[in-house]
This record gives sequence, C-alpha cells and structure tokens, in this order.
Amino acid sequence: MARRRDLLVLGTAAIAAPVFAQASRPIRLIVPYPPGGPLDIVARALAERVKDSLGTVIVENKPGAGGNLGADLAAKAAPDGTTIVMGAVATHAINPWLYAKIPYDPIRDFTPITGVAQVPNVLVMNPEAADRFGVKTVAELVAYAKANPGKLNYGSGGNGSAGHLAGEMFKAQAGVFMVHIPYAGGNPAQLALLSGQVDLNFDNLASASANIKAGKLRAIAVTTAKRSPAVPELPTIAESGGALAGFDIHTWFGLFGPAKLSAETTQRLNKAFVEALGSAEMKARLATLLAEPMPTTPEQFGAFVKAELAKYEQVVKRSGAKVD
Repeated sequence: MARRRDLLVLGTAAIAAPVFAQASRPIRLIVPYPPGGPLDIVARALAERVKDSLGTVIVENKPGAGGNLGADLAAKAAPDGTTIVMGAVATHAINPWLYAKIPYDPIRDFTPITGVAQVPNVLVMNPEAADRFGVKTVAELVAYAKANPGKLNYGSGGNGSAGHLAGEMFKAQAGVFMVHIPYAGGNPAQLALLSGQVDLNFDNLASASANIKAGKLRAIAVTTAKRSPAVPELPTIAESGGALAGFDIHTWFGLFGPAKLSAETTQRLNKAFVEALGSAEMKARLATLLAEPMPTTPEQFGAFVKAELAKYEQVVKRSGAKVD
C-alpha cells in the first residue's frame, strides 16, 4: 500500500507542473517596426533570455505610422502583463510633437518597465569637404559655419528623423545656419554624404561605423553626453564647450506596458529584463549593434521618458517638421 501511495503522490506532482505551465499565458512583446532592425534583434534576444523567469515571450512586429501603430496596440491592451511594447525615442518623445494627431498619450497610456539600450549618433563629414573647409573638430566646424552662413549643408533620413532633429538642435545651440536636405531614408542620406552631395550628417553610429573605419567618412564627434565605449577615442559634441556643453541626443528604446499595470507585475517584468540585460550574452549582442545597455527602475525610466518628451517638444517645434 505504501508503494501505491508513493505512486499516487508522484503522479500528482508529475501532472501538476504541466497544468501550472498551461495556466501561464505567453507574453506578447510588440515591436512597432519591421523585422531585422535593432529593436527587433534586441527584442528577440531578450525574449530568449527571460523565458526561464517569465515563460514564453512571443515577439510580434507591428510596423506602421512611424511606430505609432504598434505602440497604440500596447496602449489599448489589457493591463495584465501579457502585452508589452518595445517603445523608442520616436514613439514616446518625437512622434507626439511630429504627428498632427496620434492615438495614444506617451505618458498617461503606458506603464514604464525599464530602459533597454541606447545608441549614440555621430557627426560625420565627407572627408573631402572636411579637408576643404579645414574642419577636424566641432569647434572648427562651428567657426566655419559662423563665418560662412548657409554654405554648409547636412542630410538626413527625412523631415522629423533623428538625424534631422539632431542637426536642428546643433544649429540652435551653436548659433549657426546650415541647410537641411532631407532624403527618403537613412541609407540614401548616407549615400549622398559618401558621394559629396552633402557636407555632413548626424548619423546612427552603428550604420556609419563601417564607412568610418574604411576612411570613407570622417567622424568628428558623438552626440551623447558621454563618450561611447564603442569609440572611446571620439570626443562628444558637448566637449567643445560653450553653448554646446549640454548637447545630448541619442537613439534609445525600452519596454512599456499598458497604463494601470499593477506594481507587482511591473516589478516582476523589470527584474527579469534587467537581469537579462546584465548577462554577458546580451551585452555582447548589444555591442555588435554598438549599443549600450540601459537598465533602469520603472521610476527612473518614467522620469527619463518625461524629460525626453519635453526636450523634443522644443526641438521638433524649432525644426518646423510636421506629419499630417
């Protein structure tokens, strides 16, 4: 009889675990951009890293309207922890000022979970143009621009793009005028710089790095407040001092849940993803994208997003960029 009781207990334990697992619904991680981009790559790597602590995480790409479509799906989801979104500087700081109307409020409709990563932008010049203008530093660029107003131009991936807004912020703080030439995407803008159609760009470090290493582009400075570990020898724009001392602009992304996500669920998600970001595997994966981990508490991330939203209000309005 003792043997029969043992078998019954063992049998109960054996079937209990699968029943519990089935009761746990998978987490839907929305990426509001197409597959293959940095956010998608990082989201899939994170989903793999947190499966032991959170269970199955399914990454869904929902591109459209500059990221607004995917962000809105998360904003309108049930606040039960089964739907989260990989938001970014565009969806939560730029688009609210760039689009005439968006279907969500970037603060009220979301619960911040944690920052994920940040990628520096870099001020790059066509080498021939840099030599012609005698520019090797930010200070020399500003001096030339002030002495020759309107003679310099810069390209970007379009009106309201990160490169455009970085250029407008630079112009405003440095007190210079440069002509903005928008292109239909980051790749055409970079090709225009490589061919000498434009003098300089504020490009994503990851996309520009290969041409910088090949000598086809000259890196002048990174746009972040601190130097990038990926290129520690490259100064920051802020290091030039003066009116540019506070210059800080970069691409970032992080995780949000819908508004009214419980504190317990928020902390559980935060703990799992912050631990994943601290792993050697995730650090290595981010390094290949020239991105830096950006783990935060939910409170820190919320304060950061509010500050970024306020910063870009001024930058976007100053640029005059609008999407109807």
